[in-house]
Amino acid sequence: MTAGEPTIAPLYGPGDAPARSAPLLRASPGAGWDVRVPVRSNAEALEALEGGAASLLLHARDIESVLAGVVLEAAPAALDAGFDGPAAARRLAEAARGSPAARLAFHMDPLSAFALAGLSAGPVAAHVALAARTAAELLPAHPEASFLLASGRVAHEAGGSAAQELGVMAAAGLAYARALEAAGTPLQTAFGAIALGLAVDGEILVSIAKLRAAREIWARIAAACGVAVRARVEARGSRRMLTALDPWSNLLRLTAAGFAGAAGGADALVLPAFTDARGPPGERARRLSRNIQLILQDECGLGAVDDPAAGAWAIEALTDRLAREGWAEMQAIEAGGGLARALISGSLGRRIEAARRAREAAVADGSAPIVGVSLFPDPEPGAVEVDEVPEWAPGPGPRLEGDDDGCVPLLPMRLAEAAELVSQDLEP
Repeated sequence: MTAGEPTIAPLYGPGDAPARSAPLLRASPGAGWDVRVPVRSNAEALEALEGGAASLLLHARDIESVLAGVVLEAAPAALDAGFDGPAAARRLAEAARGSPAARLAFHMDPLSAFALAGLSAGPVAAHVALAARTAAELLPAHPEASFLLASGRVAHEAGGSAAQELGVMAAAGLAYARALEAAGTPLQTAFGAIALGLAVDGEILVSIAKLRAAREIWARIAAACGVAVRARVEARGSRRMLTALDPWSNLLRLTAAGFAGAAGGADALVLPAFTDARGPPGERARRLSRNIQLILQDECGLGAVDDPAAGAWAIEALTDRLAREGWAEMQAIEAGGGLARALISGSLGRRIEAARRAREAAVADGSAPIVGVSLFPDPEPGAVEVDEVPEWAPGPGPRLEGDDDGCVPLLPMRLAEAAELVSQDLEP
């Protein structure tokens, strides 16, 4: 078991699992999940859709040209635009003017952008308010869309625990719900406009339980606010689990993460490419990443059953534990003034830093071996194709009135990186 995650017992009984009156279902039960694929160009978008993708994940750059020839009602688009989220959301809405029924995912998330960058151009609270006002403006034309992404992935990618990731997700959701209400959006509508973002990795049982715990936490928050809403969850394959030394072994990790996302009830699932630790993916890496999901969905039938883990004593016990621990993390963040204040004060960063160090120590002492690096390394793993086009880099976003806010950034890490440097003298 990875450092910082709950210990999994060898055997569970009915006394270990809480009674559950109903399964934890996707927002659209019986529909399987959305195979969501990141694209950087129109050629990649058309390639992905022809290859079986259900929706596209875009950054802020060239939205109109990337979507040329794409029918958004058949193939919706999702955004990942950092501080540029409000401007990108307006451009996507403009591109979708002829597709009123498109189920878009605008997914503005200024709090994750702030945590990652460590700086905001103006108060981070102003960026949250701008995202909420943009959502309120666009909601009437796109009532089925999700507008804000309450994500804990930035904590995960920085080395945080599953409970910390859930706590950040919940605190972000609360901040966005408050901002939407302040922008004039009724609470019921506000909760429906927020999606949850989490990571899934090779720890299959923990990843499944984490997605299920997220639904429990969100349902409890909504009930406390007097509303009832079924969570929409976007899960992304972890990048911290990827290896550069033997990238081919990443195909196993991505398959495990994809299985966990499917069995955990993700509404949309994004898998990185197996070459991402080396560089942007070429055509083969993009195809393999896409096909992992298609095989899990179409050949394995994992989308045919809602909440397939329901009733499994180990999963139910882990779900309950993570829900409680994630709730406690959220309470700690809220007690400190909310997520933005927890980032600015450094209290959250220090807890995540401690979890990261524990993970790195476990890799270094061999108690958390990494296949292809510290366990069964391949002396000649073979070359892989990477693209020469650089990855999208988030910008600072618009400058808003007021003093800048700053925090110690939650920088992404890779668990294998230090071991790879020792064994192969790779450049960081």
